[in-house]
Amino acid sequence: MIGAGLFVGSGVVVKAAGPAAVLSFALTGALVVLVMRMLSEMAGAFPAIGGFYEYNRLALGELAGFLTGWMYWYFWVIVVALEAVAGARLLIYWFPQAPPWGLTLGLVLAFTLLNLLSVRSWGEAEYWFASIKVAAIVVFLCVGAAYMAGAWPGSAGGSPTSRSMAASCPMASVRY
Repeated sequence: MIGAGLFVGSGVVVKAAGPAAVLSFALTGALVVLVMRMLSEMAGAFPAIGGFYEYNRLALGELAGFLTGWMYWYFWVIVVALEAVAGARLLIYWFPQAPPWGLTLGLVLAFTLLNLLSVRSWGEAEYWFASIKVAAIVVFLCVGAAYMAGAWPGSAGGSPTSRSMAASCPMASVRY
């Protein structure tokens, strides 16, 4: 899921961990790919009605399936609230006079109304929102590469101690 938490949270991680954050994100991405491949293998081998928690129930018993299903529900309850708070932090830039709680409440209401739409309307909205988020990530990557190369206005390229591109990539990727 690409949400406001990615844009707000990754800055905190990069600031704290530096270039190691890139390695951490790459390892996490590889782990997610492996988990999704394993889920697809299980779905092909044991088609089941229900979510992924059904595979836990088949392999580990009723209690494991029950707990996995409820933990997944609990996770999304928490994540929706965190995404609304992170979204409010992003919206404060454009609406500085608005109280953060008001923006958070507005986002929660918008999420709720969106989920009350028909499946077709919800799917269409989700498609466009995901497209906007992916486009924003691509733009951020291009701007970062232009900054590191010295092609961005006001950037000299490279790091302060070395102007060679190869030596500057790790340092320039963590600057703000």
